[in-house]
Amino acid sequence: MLIVSGPIESPEHHRAGHPERPSRARAAMAGVQDLHLGSELSLVEAAPATREALARVHAPAYLDELQAFCDAGGGDLDPDTYAVSRSCAAARLAAGAGLRVIEELQRTGEGVGFSLVRPPGHHAVSDRAMGFCLLNNVAVAAAALAEQGERVLVVDWDVHHGNGTQDIFWNDHRVLYVSTHQWPLYPGTGRAREVGGPDALGYTVNIPVPPGSSGDTLRRAIDEVALPAIETFGPTWVLVSAGFDAHRSDRMAELGLSDGDFARLASTVAGFAPGPGRLVFFLEGGYDLEAMRSSVSASLGAVLGAPTSTETPTRDDGGHAVVSAAKTEREEALRSARQWAQNERILE
Repeated sequence: MLIVSGPIESPEHHRAGHPERPSRARAAMAGVQDLHLGSELSLVEAAPATREALARVHAPAYLDELQAFCDAGGGDLDPDTYAVSRSCAAARLAAGAGLRVIEELQRTGEGVGFSLVRPPGHHAVSDRAMGFCLLNNVAVAAAALAEQGERVLVVDWDVHHGNGTQDIFWNDHRVLYVSTHQWPLYPGTGRAREVGGPDALGYTVNIPVPPGSSGDTLRRAIDEVALPAIETFGPTWVLVSAGFDAHRSDRMAELGLSDGDFARLASTVAGFAPGPGRLVFFLEGGYDLEAMRSSVSASLGAVLGAPTSTETPTRDDGGHAVVSAAKTEREEALRSARQWAQNERILE
């Protein structure tokens, strides 16, 4: 069973010529339809996220400022990010869609969720919009689950680092954040040495990879760098910031993944969920429409047992060195941070 929620098109949040456009969501939905799930597809209507749900991750002053900005007609929030008069409402629906999917999964106890929304969310920090993102959709969902006592794993395979999600949960041991992303690239965060705050050391796992990296490199990175932290954490829910701009056809960046790679990544990540009804995908980036469609279909098909025609997974010769370097940098940062914390306790 696939449970999908969201404002599938969100044409009310749209600026002509901007890459974050309504056709992205239509392409993703076409990928869902390509699976021909019939009665195994459930579409549930999203409801706007409440002020309480948003305020778990966003500063109340920012929520007020964003609403006032949209009420005044919108404009440019930064060089990449815009809002129009209806953007705040669209963003609240996008944030609420993930919550709605989770509610349905909790009710049924089975299935996989897909929050098929725009605008995306993983760049939005607690007090600022950035990177096409107004509200942090996956963070709103993770915080709601953490409030219920769940241990939440967020895996972010978007080609850009999810700086907003990292920032929001930097010092929160209830959420483990794992990101694979191209480096160097916008927004300039996500080095392997970024490992979490003093109360959550090791709960941030960054695996930056260079341009041209393959899907094989990302899978190796998750197995060798992230898996030990995931196994120790023992997640009770898995949320995926599923951006598809790491596809080799997407011109927003320079990674070399195929839709077959996304299928394998999805299968790997699904294995971290403790059982059925505990896995939700959140649409993030992805700007080549055909790549978006085929990658969504490949990813969801892999975890639902509804296989679809996919490209061959990709490989490259430099993956081992890249992953080893990230692992070493992370381990050194953790040792240094733990030594600093121990010295602080001694001084106290």
